[in-house]
Amino acid sequence: MQASEVTAVGVRREASGFRRSGFTWLAYLMLAFYGFMLNSLGPITPFLKREMGLSYTVSSLHFTAFAAGILLVGGFGHRLIRRAGRRRSLWIGAAGMSAGSMMLATGRTPAVTLPAALLMGLVGSLILVIVPSALSEEHGERRGVALAEANVLASGLSIAAPLLVGWLAATAAGWRLGLGLVALAPAALYLGLGRTRAPVQAAAAPVSDARPLPKLFWCYWAALILSVAVEFCMLSWSGDFLAHGLGLGANRSSQMTSLFLAGMMTGRWVGSRMVRHGGEHRLVLGSILTAIGGFLLFWLAGSAALVLAGLLITGLGVACLYPMLQSLALRATPGQAVQASARTTLASGVAILASPLLLGSLADAMGIARAYGVVTVLLMGVFALVQGARRRTAPAWPGSPPG
Repeated sequence: MQASEVTAVGVRREASGFRRSGFTWLAYLMLAFYGFMLNSLGPITPFLKREMGLSYTVSSLHFTAFAAGILLVGGFGHRLIRRAGRRRSLWIGAAGMSAGSMMLATGRTPAVTLPAALLMGLVGSLILVIVPSALSEEHGERRGVALAEANVLASGLSIAAPLLVGWLAATAAGWRLGLGLVALAPAALYLGLGRTRAPVQAAAAPVSDARPLPKLFWCYWAALILSVAVEFCMLSWSGDFLAHGLGLGANRSSQMTSLFLAGMMTGRWVGSRMVRHGGEHRLVLGSILTAIGGFLLFWLAGSAALVLAGLLITGLGVACLYPMLQSLALRATPGQAVQASARTTLASGVAILASPLLLGSLADAMGIARAYGVVTVLLMGVFALVQGARRRTAPAWPGSPPG
């Protein structure tokens, strides 16, 4: 074997390796903590409604307040991160999420619980801005693997959130205990990983407020909005769809929605392995087709078994859209990772704020069965945007493998 061949083999081995530093694990666990708290909000809302005697409109404002916080941090969070530094801002975000969660767990009036939800979304969502940009800059071309793995862990804890809330609600301890205990998680993380520092490359990455983000980024940004909208349409209304379409009871329908979350966790685990051997574009396009097939089965099938299978398959397909689209968006913005990550957080806020309301309004006008067809339109929009972006990027990386 010639020297040049030896060198090439070494480069390939180095490129194929993926190492998780202490900061990588801290980022993974922070995102998982955020995911748990976000997905606890839905299960606890009925308890808040009943305990405080709230209307549906007022109780639903907790999600609105959280989403409003995401929108604000998505628009301006990168400026705070630039001034305070990434490491300090990450812990500020964790402290804000903990404080808001404790307020929510102890609050007995909307005057306390609504600001608590806003605090969770506004300060806690700094985690959502920092983790993707830090992992992207730490792992470079392997960012897709890191983002997929981070979302696998977050999905796993997202499934645990409604289970823990429901289990404790049936005990003398009550649901508030679970939220309060998990709110202490950042303290435990600080004891174990508090000295962990962001990699030099990530910490020193330049951030530019003056330079506009490229058009390619905004293409992926629009696709992110549509993909997150699909996710929250399924999380918000699939239980109601099952109850009306299959005649299942409210409790059983609510439990069956865990199939979607289970599909997402499985899909993200599989995707984190697949992205090591293929480009993000291919994984995204395959995921969209899987999601469309699964959703059509969920939406149109007549039997309960097929409908539930469709719900699981839809989760499998939707799973990789967010982390992979985020990876592609960050790839399109070299030197602007924090600013770009803040804008992807803004996309999440827009989708979380608008999509459940959109589907709910359509359901009021034409019934939940017909209204759910909007999910197909959203998925087709993601497909069109990604295909358009793929054509734009074809000449951009002539030395890279086709994605």
